[in-house]
Amino acid sequence: QVQLVESGGGLVQAGGSLRLSCEASGRVFSTYVMGWFRQAPGKEREFVAATRWSGLVTYYADSVKGRFTISRDNAKNTVSLQMNSLKPEDTAVYYCAANRYCLGYGCSVEKEKYDDWGQGTQVTVSS
Repeated sequence: QVQLVESGGGLVQAGGSLRLSCEASGRVFSTYVMGWFRQAPGKEREFVAATRWSGLVTYYADSVKGRFTISRDNAKNTVSLQMNSLKPEDTAVYYCAANRYCLGYGCSVEKEKYDDWGQGTQVTVSS
């Protein structure tokens, strides 16, 4: 099992930036993919971005492509999400997740493929 703790959420005006961090502990060495998901009130949890621990492959939802950047620091066991040009529709609880069993696009963007989840951090973008 991998324990995940997110930080960095908050309130920002539209057009602003935030950086989320996710610190992983436990069986980190067995993790294949780290992802960020978000869930707005009344909506399903949706994929935002993912990266392999190698950092060689990343995936982004179309809605955040060009604005968000996922990165990892293997030495610190952290994965970050830099969010720029934020929009009110980016308002949601953001979750970090770890996939310990499979690689590939499907395994990276489908929330059902992830094994461990953080508690979430709130991001609110005001207009």
